[in-house]
Amino acid sequence: MRNLGYYNGKYDELENMQIPMLDRVCFFGDGVYDATYCRNYVIHDLKQHVDRFYRSADLLEMEVPMCKKELSSLLCDLVKKVDSHEQFVYFQLTRGTGIRNHIYPDKEKVKGNLWFVLTPKKIVDTYKTVKLITREDTRFLHCNAKTVNLIPACMGANAAELQGADECVFHRGDEVTECAHSNVHIIKDGRFITHPADEKILNGISRLNLLRKCGELGIPIEERVFTVDELLDADEIIISSCGSFCLQASHIDGKPVGGRAGEILKALQDGLVKEFNEECGV
Repeated sequence: MRNLGYYNGKYDELENMQIPMLDRVCFFGDGVYDATYCRNYVIHDLKQHVDRFYRSADLLEMEVPMCKKELSSLLCDLVKKVDSHEQFVYFQLTRGTGIRNHIYPDKEKVKGNLWFVLTPKKIVDTYKTVKLITREDTRFLHCNAKTVNLIPACMGANAAELQGADECVFHRGDEVTECAHSNVHIIKDGRFITHPADEKILNGISRLNLLRKCGELGIPIEERVFTVDELLDADEIIISSCGSFCLQASHIDGKPVGGRAGEILKALQDGLVKEFNEECGV
């Protein structure tokens, strides 16, 4: 197959798949998702992504219709049906199907709908630099749940595209939170600084990998709020997501930034790339 779509046990190429009009996601965006990458049919950080998927479902009082082991095994089987050694692996749960009603349906009567989308895609070159813009964070306070309600994120990403940038950094007043589809971190005076994993950000798997790698390399860590001014004055600004482990920002709102802690940055990048290659092969 060129690609693969899965919906409640049925699968085919994406262009041939259909979903019921009464799936609650169509009315309310009532769903959660997770995503990662696959190389040589090995799914990167699968356990961590599946664990977070179930945590997101719990936060929204949703029930995944199979256990973690079954879900992981199914994903591992399905990626082998796609004719590409490098894939983007997306999985989603919606609350179920039924006539539009704001009140949740009874979980015993209406089961959740499980979706997978598998498409050929390479991970981002970790050593490329990116340009950023800033934008006020107007999202709700459930950012720690990876829901499909992504309109503000889409608006931010589109604004970045229109300005010739790669990503949009959100802030609530002076407080930097995260990006449209990444976490953002800074290095200052040899310390790795990242926003606390609270309800204002998604606790990214790549964020956790960066924290672990900092510990291994002896880089001091501060999980705390930092400001827009601190962002602009940082020695390095790092963007991380499932497909871009540790990207260096070169510009924000058209102005040069960072570039003053290259040794620390390179050590983090080399360590994470090495781990990915060991897990999934070159």
